[in-house]
Amino acid sequence: MSRLKDLNVPVFWAEGHPGRLDREKWQIEVRGLCEKPAVFTWQHLKEMEKTIADARLTSVTRFSVRGKWGGIRVSDILDAVKPEPSVRFVRFWSVKGIYDTSIPLDIALREKTLLAYEFDGKYLDEDYGGPVRVLCPYLWGYKSAKSIVAVELMDHYISGFWETRGYSDEAEIEGGKVRDMNQGGRVRPIPDGEVIRFLDE
Repeated sequence: MSRLKDLNVPVFWAEGHPGRLDREKWQIEVRGLCEKPAVFTWQHLKEMEKTIADARLTSVTRFSVRGKWGGIRVSDILDAVKPEPSVRFVRFWSVKGIYDTSIPLDIALREKTLLAYEFDGKYLDEDYGGPVRVLCPYLWGYKSAKSIVAVELMDHYISGFWETRGYSDEAEIEGGKVRDMNQGGRVRPIPDGEVIRFLDE
């Protein structure tokens, strides 16, 4: 059982659970406005320098979970493909090509924005977006797309799956109460922005 399941983190796939996915054959295409488009296989990702981000994933449905997410910085992926100067947004596509979402380049380049494949030292399973998902703790969780198969570099913004259904394009985390899954779902208040601390600490 995964640590996320141990913490009773909700499992939710807007476009339907993908079922079992083959980690060893996983690949992510990086395309769009870049000099060196590339396909990163699971083996490529494992050979790259791993970053551990101690961070919280916070859902717009008002739960938050903290752990040590392991993976590759999106900035390292972009360094490898050499984005063109016109790039302003990074778009992520989930398996099946139904779910997509975009974030500004400056947020994609932050140190804790990852293509994550681990949580607390264990590989992510399909329930929680494995083999590889986005971790972007600076924004609501719907920007942290699951089971990534493509990354697209763009000079303009395109609303994604949830954004076209009324969710905020900016996805800035708003203060209020969330369930802290690390404390059994205890309801706690957060300030605006990335959830680093709670207001009742």
